[in-house]
Amino acid sequence: MSEADESRLGAGRPVRPVDEDPAVAGPPETVPAETVPSGIGPAETGPGEPGKDAPAKKASGLRDTLLYMVGGVVAALLIHTFLLQSFYIPSESMQNTLLINDYVVVNKLAYKLGSVQHGDIVVFKGWDGEDTIKRVIGVGGDHVKCCDDKRRITVNGTPLDEEGKYLYPGVYPSGRDFDVKVPKGRVWLMGDHRNNSADSRFYMDDGHQGTISEDDIIGRAFLRYWPLNRISFLSRPDTFSVVH
Repeated sequence: MSEADESRLGAGRPVRPVDEDPAVAGPPETVPAETVPSGIGPAETGPGEPGKDAPAKKASGLRDTLLYMVGGVVAALLIHTFLLQSFYIPSESMQNTLLINDYVVVNKLAYKLGSVQHGDIVVFKGWDGEDTIKRVIGVGGDHVKCCDDKRRITVNGTPLDEEGKYLYPGVYPSGRDFDVKVPKGRVWLMGDHRNNSADSRFYMDDGHQGTISEDDIIGRAFLRYWPLNRISFLSRPDTFSVVH
């Protein structure tokens, strides 16, 4: 199996002091020597003067900066661990929905708060243990079959109208026949570039008919954010609205 067959993923001024106006500022006021209080010599500073407060302020600023940095790192780790994660696309199996070197954001809470839906694009631990991205075609309890007399994949007897929606232009929904009853708690997945995707069809002899456990799903890809000229949300296509 080549890299082209599999979507393995790669797992975001100091204020300048205003100069004193020379037309306003005059020479410093002199104080007669006899008015200087006893006990304060020229080398000593009184409370609140810059010579004494500057080191304390500098230390306080450094401490605040370090606290902000640590807080930012902790927040980023929590987000990465529990909420969102970024992946890049290294192969052609999801063309043209996702191209090589696209970057997507995955919602890791999606299936802790809800169920897997037909048409979702998901990142999961693949058949070889690598992070992989495909589209959900069938969920637990579905009967997924290829193909009807018009070469369309059917789910529970309902044909899917995939061409012109997300399917790679000019390819059949599947060049390989299959007839699978998806077990509960598992999903059947396929790439959008059906001629260049090693998906559930290629692992039907793995003891699970090529299906993947829902527990192995990392999350739902909901946003393509790079490159900038391809930024868009990855929504569920209406193709699957007819599936019951």
